[in-house]
Amino acid sequence: MPAEFDHYAASYRALLRDPIRDRFAPGSAFFAERKWMLLSAFLKRRGVRIENARWLDVGCGQGDLLRLGKPFFGEVAGCDLSSEMLAGAQDLKVSLQPAPDRLPYADGEFDLVTAVCVYHHVASDEMRHRLSSEIRRVLKPGAIFCIVEHNPFNPATRLIVRRTPVDANARLLTAAESRALLAGGGFRVVEREFFLYLPERLYRRAPFVETWMKKVPLGGQYAVFGEKRI
Repeated sequence: MPAEFDHYAASYRALLRDPIRDRFAPGSAFFAERKWMLLSAFLKRRGVRIENARWLDVGCGQGDLLRLGKPFFGEVAGCDLSSEMLAGAQDLKVSLQPAPDRLPYADGEFDLVTAVCVYHHVASDEMRHRLSSEIRRVLKPGAIFCIVEHNPFNPATRLIVRRTPVDANARLLTAAESRALLAGGGFRVVEREFFLYLPERLYRRAPFVETWMKKVPLGGQYAVFGEKRI
């Protein structure tokens, strides 16, 4: 995986281009923005004071999501297996992961950890469980872990993933699999939400529609939130 994404880094954004994806949201900014909206809304509902919180984004790539949240958090950090991808995030506090199931941080450092479209690149179930355990290790007791993944029940998502070069080796997880991963890793699952139903143009006009539909398992992606058990 590190060599693979080092190879993709220079042309990463171009490799994500797809006719369906481009019609859904011209450019790529909306996808990161939509995730930030979902994450910040969840934290607000939970009453988390993010101005004092430390957030780690595992598999942060070039840091698009972290940049959106950085002005609001006490501290943000990112890590990735690809040094070439991290070269595009030098304006952020980022570190190279030593291995897929190891994080370069001390125990209990963070109030929030996110892993956005990371797990479908992790090679095996065993490695996924080890990564989840490692994420649990770096979280404070009662802190939040959020997995965001492509929804394999969405036909357009499956088609885009199938023909996107950076996803050539992807193995998509269902929301039920992500829930099980959290529960088996020592987390209490507290919320699940599906999103990316509406193209950007329609979402800007009627964001409330996705709020109504968030429990319908057909959105392009989903998020599962877990709380670290004490």
